[in-house]
Amino acid sequence: MQQEPWDVIIVGGGSAGLSAALMLVRARRRVLVLDTGAPRNGVAAHMHGVLGRDGWSPLELLERGREEVARYGGVVRAAEVAGAAPEVADSNRALCFTVTLDSGERLSARRLLVATGLRDELPDLPGLAEQWGTGAVVCPFCDGWEVRDRRIGVLATGPRSVHQVQMLRQWSPSVTFFTNGAELDGDDSAGMLARGIAVETRAWASVTADEAARLSGIRLADDAVIAIDAIFLGPRPVPNDALLTGLGAATAPAFGDGDWVGVDPTGRTSIPGVWAAGNVVNPGASVPIAAGAGSLAGMTINSDLIEEEIREALAG
Repeated sequence: MQQEPWDVIIVGGGSAGLSAALMLVRARRRVLVLDTGAPRNGVAAHMHGVLGRDGWSPLELLERGREEVARYGGVVRAAEVAGAAPEVADSNRALCFTVTLDSGERLSARRLLVATGLRDELPDLPGLAEQWGTGAVVCPFCDGWEVRDRRIGVLATGPRSVHQVQMLRQWSPSVTFFTNGAELDGDDSAGMLARGIAVETRAWASVTADEAARLSGIRLADDAVIAIDAIFLGPRPVPNDALLTGLGAATAPAFGDGDWVGVDPTGRTSIPGVWAAGNVVNPGASVPIAAGAGSLAGMTINSDLIEEEIREALAG
């Protein structure tokens, strides 16, 4: 273990983690970012709705972010974190944590920020995974413009799907809601009929593609194929929060998708010295929202370190 701990170790090098790192290194903090190199949006060729970076590759954004962090002396390493635990750093009992990598290497930090994101669990529909991030997507604000006035299919995957299909009617007059055998209640059915949204209640069988592997339609259980140009759905978000829960961070039912680690508006968890930002605590955090959360967490962590340094100075 190193002699001097890092001021902050950030686990996760996406937009939240790197934004926090940038704030901290510019505040002259010693920062280490540990990242597995597999961002959630890495399957997408472009990102949209990001001011000043609309249409950029998300991977290019992260590459630029790593360069900016390194410019101020921050360190970004490719590494998998196996666990973390609090420790007592000195006689003043200042906060400190040990982070253990999969390799067995142990690192020490005064504060932790977890920005490990989430993983999307897709419905069990043959052919869907092959289209994920290209023909099949989740966010109308991110991808609706690119398929405007085209044939859009929306898969009923949860209670928010009705709202999703009504949103997508803004982008195209040709929208079909695939319910996979479920019947809609009267109000939902009437709302779709009133706005010209087609409702297909037959069960799904598979997603079809053309010879170039581009999405072409949805095959139903009776072998009929409905031609579409884009699929929108709501996959089940599963937070990559094992590090947080392993530390004992408090969770609660949230977002209609099980228990999530709770944070205050700055990203502070129930564990002193531990923050979390981005999709690991907010499934709806797009790139700019996650980046903003990371920036705020970074500034708050710096303030927390200053308070500790005042106490240490007063103690002599």
